[in-house]
Amino acid sequence: MLDATRVINGTYGYVYHDSKWLTNIKSAEATVEIAKEEIKRAGSRWTAHKVTGLSGSGTITGYKVTSEFVERIGQIAKDDAGTFTTELILKLEDPESFGAYRIRLKGVTFDKIPLMNFEVGSIVEEELPFTFTGYDLMDRLQPE
Repeated sequence: MLDATRVINGTYGYVYHDSKWLTNIKSAEATVEIAKEEIKRAGSRWTAHKVTGLSGSGTITGYKVTSEFVERIGQIAKDDAGTFTTELILKLEDPESFGAYRIRLKGVTFDKIPLMNFEVGSIVEEELPFTFTGYDLMDRLQPE
């Protein structure tokens, strides 16, 4: 039977950049898409699949409190600057669950420069979609 106290609560999710907890982030997602090619085989009606590549992408969304990411991501618009590439740490740490873990996303580059977004009478939020080129599962709490 499912022990409801062990279900992971997203309230205990964290995002870190440059070892700093981004307290304004309210949601984060990171996934790896597995690219496959179809393989037709003689003597079988079944189509097999060969893994040919991986592609990492994600999004962090939060409250707008600074222009730090506008400045860092926006450096690509300057003629003499390169792409802002960084690492992010995503962490889930619900004290009641057995699924607490951290993931380090490597080679993170953002997909758009969030110049301005607001609506009168509303809290300003910022969505930052990104891609990444690797990850490490840093640690995981094991069930007792």
